[in-house]
Amino acid sequence: MARALKTRNRRRGMTMVELVVSFTILITLTGMAVPLNRVKVRVNKERDLVNALREMHTAIDKYHEYANLGYLGPQKPGTNGWPETLDILVEGVKLPGPEGKKMRFLRKIPTDPFTGNTDWGLRSDQDDPKGQTWGGQDVFQVYTKTTEKGANGIPYAEW
Repeated sequence: MARALKTRNRRRGMTMVELVVSFTILITLTGMAVPLNRVKVRVNKERDLVNALREMHTAIDKYHEYANLGYLGPQKPGTNGWPETLDILVEGVKLPGPEGKKMRFLRKIPTDPFTGNTDWGLRSDQDDPKGQTWGGQDVFQVYTKTTEKGANGIPYAEW
């Protein structure tokens, strides 16, 4: 009987070796999870960037199409039918006619997932396609202002 009590007392806790092995396994699993989480966050930001750029470019193209068809009234000289700013796409353009209706192309300016704000880089149709400066004539293209590069090595500003 005394022998059974001694065996039972020794088996109550974990040995130091078992604790070291358990912690090693936990640390290894944690070390694998952190990089996977970083990749997932980056992939989500890239997806959000693509969606935001697509939404704005679609609105810019629709504005240009309607301006060229004459739906938005007379065009401002030098804009070539492109919107003057991104804000015009949200505020809307007053349509010609007695009703005074406005046509809006965006509900709001999307947030850049990399910079966390709505301050996008702009290019006019007269600017250098790879340049980082906006001439101010019109909005032909929108890009993110982040300097980071995608997994493919292409800067996000060139997407």
